[in-house]
Amino acid sequence: MQQLPLEISCPPEPTLDNFIAGANAEALARVRALAEGVLDESVVYLWGEAGTGRSHLLHAAARVGGERLVCADDVGGLHAAGQQALFNAINAAREGGPAVLAAGDAPPAQIALRPDLASRLGWGLVYQLHPLTDAHKAAWLRAEAAQRGLQLGGDVVDYLLTRLPRDLPSLAALLAQLDRYALARKRPITLPLVREFLQSQPR
Repeated sequence: MQQLPLEISCPPEPTLDNFIAGANAEALARVRALAEGVLDESVVYLWGEAGTGRSHLLHAAARVGGERLVCADDVGGLHAAGQQALFNAINAAREGGPAVLAAGDAPPAQIALRPDLASRLGWGLVYQLHPLTDAHKAAWLRAEAAQRGLQLGGDVVDYLLTRLPRDLPSLAALLAQLDRYALARKRPITLPLVREFLQSQPR
């Protein structure tokens, strides 16, 4: 008989403290200072490929900054009204209004935005977010597992990182599924269980 898993282990909310910085420590420090209202600059723009943590940082900073901070994610997808609102927010930030934290998948000059908005995004601090190394991802996986009360052996971590999508959202979703699968079978997450779980998934 299988034990029915209860949804009692949820992934932690994104915070500035649980962001794995890797090579992005300076960007994290500037985002934290911006959110806390102690950064000299009033506009910060982050860019990087999917899975580098742009949305994590924006959500975390918004929780810290509150009304002191205007956040705009995926600026390349903004329609005309959204671009105008961001343009106005940057102008207001320059005049002492709430700071602006924006993010996209390319530098300001390479995004399909109004030229005046692209130039204003480039006026502030611009940081490229770099993907985590495998060592950082392994540390992140162990930390996420520990949040759920789980322990992952080195063989399990290596297996997950070498055979599956390695962006953090995919790994987080997989870890949640493994947690439920192991709980239902009352077994620890070992390499045989991981292989069994993956073989049970529809292809």
